Amino acid sequence: MEISQLLKGVLDLAVLAVLREEDGYGYDVLRRLRSAGLNEVGDASVYGTLRRLYKAGLLTSYVVPSEEGPHRKYYSLNEPGRARLAESGKTWQSFASTMNVLLGDAA
Repeated sequence: MEISQLLKGVLDLAVLAVLREEDGYGYDVLRRLRSAGLNEVGDASVYGTLRRLYKAGLLTSYVVPSEEGPHRKYYSLNEPGRARLAESGKTWQSFASTMNVLLGDAA
């Protein structure tokens, strides 16, 4: 099974989870996802997901000046984003549990 296909369905959840504890800018979010084991996630996918989640009202943003280059746009999880994370997390846990049962010893 292609990891990239699985990522399409769960990237929103993964980005929300990464931002749960600490705000982050695009490359930082990408680095944290990869550090967590999602090595196949692409730069454009993460930046597009951040913009989409922001437009959906699930994230807030602010700009921080950088002495090393352009200013960085940080994203943070707001209350609607936390609610979506909790809801989507429950859905994922249920789905993963069902798949574990279906796969049994095959995995």
